[in-house]
Amino acid sequence: MKLLVVNGPNLNMLGIREKHIYGDRDYDALCRYIREEAAKLGCEVELFQSNHEGAIVDRIQQAYFDGTEGIVINPAAYTHTSVAILDALKAVQLPAVEVHLSDVNAREEFRRLSYAGMACRAHFIGLGFEGYGRAMAWLVQAKG
Repeated sequence: MKLLVVNGPNLNMLGIREKHIYGDRDYDALCRYIREEAAKLGCEVELFQSNHEGAIVDRIQQAYFDGTEGIVINPAAYTHTSVAILDALKAVQLPAVEVHLSDVNAREEFRRLSYAGMACRAHFIGLGFEGYGRAMAWLVQAKG
């Protein structure tokens, strides 16, 4: 199964930003974890990170044409603001799963609204790196 993992703004700053929320492991550690978990599941995985909303929309749209079979997305701050990412996910109609490292529901009120999540079939929130592994496993199982 070919999976695309999309990470939004500031996730490239893991290990630096708000360690009390996100921990001290960096983005490279997250990428290694995702690749290891994908290998255990027998999946091909592409990782994509951007701080730019349009680049994320472009990559989601490209997934429709490149054989991607499922999307794991952590839209980060765009979770709460981007109808464009929601519309891209809806347009491609690929199975998508939302992931957040922190428990966004236990944080500021504005973080409880997830536009991208409206197009996702499952959500793994507040599980740290493990959420990505569970999301990929969910997609594999859903494909059956």
